[in-house]
Amino acid sequence: MLVPHRCAAAGSFVEKGGGRVLDRGKTSHILTAVAEPLSDRLPGIAGGLSERILAEDAAYAALIAPGELRDTILRNLRQTVASMLDRSEDRPVDLSDATWTGRTRATQGLPLSSLQDAYRRGCRLLWEAMIETVAERDPASLPDLLPCVGDLWDIVDLLIGAVTDAYQAMESERLARDGERRNAVLDVLLGGPGAAFPAGGGAGLVAQASAVLGLPERARYAVAAVRSVGGASLPRDRGHPATDGFHILWRIRADHEVGLIALGGDPLTEPARLLREQGVAAGISPVVGSLAELARARWLAEIALQTGAPDTRVVVLDQRLPAALVAAQSELAERLRTVVLGSVLGLPAAERDVLLATVTAWLDAGGSAAGAAAALYCHRNTVLNRLRRIEELTGRSIAEPRAMIELALAVEAARR
Repeated sequence: MLVPHRCAAAGSFVEKGGGRVLDRGKTSHILTAVAEPLSDRLPGIAGGLSERILAEDAAYAALIAPGELRDTILRNLRQTVASMLDRSEDRPVDLSDATWTGRTRATQGLPLSSLQDAYRRGCRLLWEAMIETVAERDPASLPDLLPCVGDLWDIVDLLIGAVTDAYQAMESERLARDGERRNAVLDVLLGGPGAAFPAGGGAGLVAQASAVLGLPERARYAVAAVRSVGGASLPRDRGHPATDGFHILWRIRADHEVGLIALGGDPLTEPARLLREQGVAAGISPVVGSLAELARARWLAEIALQTGAPDTRVVVLDQRLPAALVAAQSELAERLRTVVLGSVLGLPAAERDVLLATVTAWLDAGGSAAGAAAALYCHRNTVLNRLRRIEELTGRSIAEPRAMIELALAVEAARR
């Protein structure tokens, strides 16, 4: 016959006033009595449950070895039984095994839902085994066992809570490490102006970057250099509804941000449109064909950013190549500005600004005097007179192609 033992917060049922009520003063020693015979059943329960989990849960089957799963389930079953005894004696429940399991399964990549489900399934099987053990040895003691089901589920809730907390803590640590590693890889890929992968080691670095970022080594990429304007928000890591659409990975710099654009099947106009909608100033590099080319693309994106004008905040480099050429060669640009426009720049500020604004409007209008006049709110003949004045001061005719190139580049340098 089983010897009764007290269940925490649960006692035996007794007859009173024609009904059955919980008698906390007359509790049984059922848990102590059932613990020893139950322990003989636990290895079989662990083996059967591990086989079913591996057959029914693809995540477990892919990540956890059968022997490891069986041993872990057995250890947790024994811990649950011990915890029920501890709880019945008002001792604290030992959650160390649950904590270890949560951290270990998080490291292995097992989904948390699979882990929680395994604990619940183990609890159900343990309760069934407890009932069978009592029924076989002393059926009359079954009523003393039934109130203990609440304790069992309380223990399992505590264990699942500990598993979940440990799992999530491990995930947070992993995400932090992954984020730091991702940022380090992005820093290498998006190295400084003109940076390139070192000879002999580039292939390994590209392969590592591909693995860490989950991006193919060869694909369509570009780089965006972005500066906030008037408090505009910058787009964060951004997915796309289309499976082959673009997304952007960002790195913060001292005065701007740099984004690796994985274009997928999208044209370069799509990320440019997104940045325009955000109201930021941005320069976008040409499309490159591999991760190894991103350092150069980053440099070109920053050059494109320097060419932006108040009315053109998002600049695609290939659409502003003359201005980019001036921005990329600051010393030569300064020399060009001085040699070609020195006499204009030496004029009084009011006259100088009018002449520069006129030639700029004329260039922006594609060489149309009428278009420049409309932009400047003046007569067409006024534009022509100012252009002749510029020809006199610079010694360069706007009708002569080579001289016109010099003048256009010098005007662009003067804009800077």
